Order: sequence, then structure tokens, then C-alpha cells
Amino acid sequence: MDIFPISLKLQGQACLLVGGGHIAYRKALLLAKAGAIIHVVSPEIEPDLIEIVHSTHGQYHAEKFNAEKFNAEKFNADISLSSYRLVIAATNDKAVNQNVFEACENLNVLVNSVDDPPHCRFMVPAIIDRSPLIVSVATNGASPVLARQIRTQLEASIPHGMGKLADFSGKWRKIVKEKISNPDERRIFWEDLYASPLKEQVFNDHLAEADRLIEQALTEWQKPKGEVYLVGAGPGDPELLTLKALRLMQQADVIIYDRLVSPEIMELCRRDAEKVYVGKARSNHSVPQDGINALLVQYAAQGKRVCRLKGGDPFIFGRGGEEIQELFEAGIGFQVVPGITAASGCSAYAGIPLTHRDYAQSVRFLTGHLKEGSPELPWDELVYENQTLVLYMGLVGLEKICEKLIAHGQRANMPVALISKGTTPEQKVVVGTLADIASKVEENHIQAPTLTIIGEVVSLREQLQWR
Repeated sequence: MDIFPISLKLQGQACLLVGGGHIAYRKALLLAKAGAIIHVVSPEIEPDLIEIVHSTHGQYHAEKFNAEKFNAEKFNADISLSSYRLVIAATNDKAVNQNVFEACENLNVLVNSVDDPPHCRFMVPAIIDRSPLIVSVATNGASPVLARQIRTQLEASIPHGMGKLADFSGKWRKIVKEKISNPDERRIFWEDLYASPLKEQVFNDHLAEADRLIEQALTEWQKPKGEVYLVGAGPGDPELLTLKALRLMQQADVIIYDRLVSPEIMELCRRDAEKVYVGKARSNHSVPQDGINALLVQYAAQGKRVCRLKGGDPFIFGRGGEEIQELFEAGIGFQVVPGITAASGCSAYAGIPLTHRDYAQSVRFLTGHLKEGSPELPWDELVYENQTLVLYMGLVGLEKICEKLIAHGQRANMPVALISKGTTPEQKVVVGTLADIASKVEENHIQAPTLTIIGEVVSLREQLQWR
């Protein structure tokens, strides 16, 4: 995060605009809406801008900006540069803007130079105004047009009534806080309330009914029971998350996550949730499965909403079934949210269809984990020409798996694909055959997590690859 977003209270605060043209006018409109007292320094000023200055009881100084004069002990009407809460350089002269920036930096005064990111100590974001609800979008000055486009998209999705709802919530905030002292429980109360008919009552200005509903909710309030969300995070690309997965990730109090959950997906979780890493790698389990099961029960028993976030789908080689068995036995409520499993996600991003009318009429998902140094699979059932095999966790035992398939009758030139870190920007795909694919692992620096696809459908990658 390159910038730290904050919301400034500027009611009754003196703010300085350097520049008297249309650029300064646009910034003055925003400052005036925020209640600031606007001062302007410029040899000339537009009529609309001077009207805003007068309406905020500010001052207009008809002269060029002079850093030495502003840094003097006092400047015109007992105001020095250090007296301003913030300063905006809004001229077409880069040299003037730079002088303003340097003068403010010397005094630790917040300063913005319009469309000049190197000379900005703060940025003015694109704003969605649903006062008192304010939503801002910023790109650290990299792309103001993109920020405005995103604002336009958000404008359509945030009802105007949200401002009324924020006002209504503020009126009841103290009462709710007195009734429900625990902050986590209080947050759940508000979340449940916003999902109830109360919101529509506020939107439609039926405030008496809204008051009745919140009074009733407070009277009937009971300490919430813990619950576990078993959520599939997909193979890595955050855009492959389901809508339900995202919603539950953002309301959970605790996130218990695996090694295969990407950092980009973790960024989408509720920011203040407790995050517990229980990742597993080969011969390196940070928390054994029994310990994970116990953690889920422990947190839920405390009344917390727990998101058990797993790469791919929780019921395909994810041990999700074992976890919810433990929850059932402990009397803990749970939900299961399917995720896009690595087989479908990685194969699609690699341009390899798992089934195809001309090449494969069936597909089998297999685990490639070795047991006592050898893979245990139904080899005779796997040797079938028009079938696709997908091996999870098969990188270590790849050579032995290929040897076993050939020994049981599969042709040595059957196409094979290795997809490392599929669906992510680091995705790497290596294609070979049963006879030579194992030798390509070290040669191409293939690392886990890697999915192995065996079947004639792999030959379609050259034609169908799109990433």
C-alpha cells in the first residue's frame, strides 16, 4: 500500500488554494462542501471561485505566491503558511507548484499539487458522496481517469439511501453500544440489522418503523453462536472466488487458512480478522490435521465466526469432510462453500479441456501422494485411451507414476502436462510424454503446487492456449 487513506475533518479549518483558475475552482467546490474556510492566492481569480471564497468567509490575496513572504512570521491578517490545515497548488505553472510544495514540506503542512504526484504529500481521490457516508477511490496519482471510472461503477451500486442509513445508525450507536458492550458481538448485531427489512424502511423514510425494528432487535438480542464456514478459495486467481465465498470471508472473525491460499485472496478477507496459518507442505505440517480440527471447534465455541479457507475445493483432496465431521460431533454449526478445484481451474487456464468428444469421454481425479515410497493407485483402471487423468500432489512421485502406467500397458508417448502455480501470474506449463515428463521437472524448475494432466487432451494445448 503506497498511500495511507484518511478522512480529514475540515469544518471551520483554513485551507489555502494557490491559483485562481478552473483547476482551483474544482478543488474549492470540494473543500467548501467539507466546510473548509478557503483562502486563495493568485494574481487573478475567476468570478465563480471568488464567490466560493466569500461564501466560506475566506480571503483572496491578489498576488503571486511568494514562499519567503509566506514563511515570514505573519502574513496578511495574522495568517502564516503554517496556519493552514492543508494547501493545494492548482496552477498551470509547474515551477510555482514545486515552490508551494517545498515551502509546505519545510513546515510539515499537508500539500497537494494537482496532477503532479511527485509534489504531493496527499492525494485527492475520486469521491462518492452519500453523506455522511463517503467513499473514495485513489490510485496514488497513477491513473486519475481509472479512479473516476471505478467511482462511476460504484455510484450505480451504492443506493442514495445509504447516507440515510448511516445517519440512522449514528443516532442509535450509543444506545446499541450500551446494550451490547462486546465489540465483536456489536458488529454482528449491526450486520444482521443491515440485512433485515430495517434498511428498506430507512431508505423509504419510514423512520418510526425503523426505530421500532431496532428497539425490537435490541430487546430480543442474544449472544451469537459460533459457526464455521468451510470455504473453497479456488486455485489462486482471486477473480475465481464465488460471491458467497467473498461475503463470508469478509464477515468472519477468524480466518484459518492453508498454504495454497494466495496472498491476493488473503487481502480480500476482513482486514481486522484474526488470521491463523495452518499450511501444509510435504513432510512439513505447521499444524497437524487433528490440531486444525480442534482450532475450528475452539474458536467457534467462543462464539466466533470462523472461515476455514482452503485452496481449490474443500471436498476434493482437501480433507473438508473430516473437518465438518469434527464440527458435527461438537455440535458446531457450519456451512460449506464449494470452490473451483485445481483440475478445472488450472486446465482451463492452460488451454487443456479435461473432456473432449474426440479425445476423452471421462476424467478421473487422483492423489499422487506416495505411501511408503510408492504410489498406490488402481493401475489397470487407469490405462484407458479415451480418459483424462488428473493428479493432485503428484510431483514427487511423478517418475514412479509414469513407470507404473507404462508397465500396465499405457503407451509411452501419451501426452502429459505439468501446470505449476496455475491461474496465477507465475503459472508455468510444461508438456511432454509419459516417457520423458519426469526428466523435465528439474530442467524447467517446476515447483509445487503442480497439477499433472495425463491424456490425449493435452495435445490440444498448442492450439487452445490463451495465457
